[in-house]
Amino acid sequence: MTDTAAIPHGVPTERDAGPFAPASEITRRREARPVSPMVFPDGHVGWLVTGYDAARRLLADTRFSSRQDIGVLHEPFEIPGMPVATEPSPQVPGIFIAMDPPDHTRLRRKLTGAFTVKRMKELEARIEEITERQLDELARLTPPVDLVREFALPVPSLVICELLGVPYADRENFQVNSSRFLDTSLPFDEKMAAFGQLNGFLAELVTQKRATPSEDILSDLAVQEDLSVEELTGIAFLLLLAGHETTANMLGLGTFALLEHPDQLAELRANPDLVPGAVEELMRYLSVVDIGGIYRYATEDIELGGETIPAGSTVIVSTLAANRDPNRFENPDELDIHRSARGHLSFGHGIHQCLGQQLARIEMRAGFAGLLRRFPDLELAVPAKDVKLRTNMRIYGVHELPVTWTRSA
Repeated sequence: MTDTAAIPHGVPTERDAGPFAPASEITRRREARPVSPMVFPDGHVGWLVTGYDAARRLLADTRFSSRQDIGVLHEPFEIPGMPVATEPSPQVPGIFIAMDPPDHTRLRRKLTGAFTVKRMKELEARIEEITERQLDELARLTPPVDLVREFALPVPSLVICELLGVPYADRENFQVNSSRFLDTSLPFDEKMAAFGQLNGFLAELVTQKRATPSEDILSDLAVQEDLSVEELTGIAFLLLLAGHETTANMLGLGTFALLEHPDQLAELRANPDLVPGAVEELMRYLSVVDIGGIYRYATEDIELGGETIPAGSTVIVSTLAANRDPNRFENPDELDIHRSARGHLSFGHGIHQCLGQQLARIEMRAGFAGLLRRFPDLELAVPAKDVKLRTNMRIYGVHELPVTWTRSA
């Protein structure tokens, strides 16, 4: 039996080093042992990867499986009421991020045409139009306002609804249930109820689109007879969840970070040409999809970062720690909008690299550029210490961002 007394238990989630930095314990682990054993909440001894090189190698190595139906992927967070996993879970149709080739390849290939760089560039003007319209709505409000509710969440929600063909009038359904599904503090049965409600809504939607298709991505998929309704529902779930949650949190947390770095904010306002590079740097610096967003199952004994990962081990990656690795990025704990942040792992790496990354980039560029242009004296309406952080969520960010201004353009 493995003696676990000297092995760290659980994932540190408290942001004791500040709202934008990894937990100090995570940083210490990266400096001492970038690939280190960790006891999961159910007692399984797995591994935590915090070094950049090891994380990148892991994500490119298909011997680290994403499938939950061939081995037990152990949950890195202690979720109330969640049963201890003792055997593999059935594969959920359409959830291709939890698949390996060839199943992953078959489903992802169905979507590559919808998210090409060329097609995203063609959509850029429409995304900017949606962003400006939401900025108009924001300008009509009397501050202080919650930037998350009034801007950061609506913009990507409007965009992904239009792309997928999801009625924006149904946003409360998917926004509330997505949030509950991602909340690690909620009891397991409540999370599963949220998942069930969202899946039921999407199953009905894709069934309608199969019967009466229109001009949107889900309709394009629904007319393909080799995809079952269950697969269509799973794909829709992934695209809708990823399409609004990640970008919304980047817009909210990114604005918070810029307001807390006034020198960087001033430079960005003075020179909008810096926005594309600033988006990449904010992605690196904040890494909102961190622990719990990427974990794998070792299908055989694998050497990684000087350690031997035994077959059957669950391995999780801290993208935030990896993106702050001083062996990869100079002065990594500084937000520097002039930095070339290329190579960051915030969109993942390897076969599971984010399919919608170009869409996210366009949304963030439009969002940050428009917000800084339209609200030249935007500032926090509460002390920074009072901003509510999403430490209980699988996708990090702020629950609310109260802001104020005296003039808008």
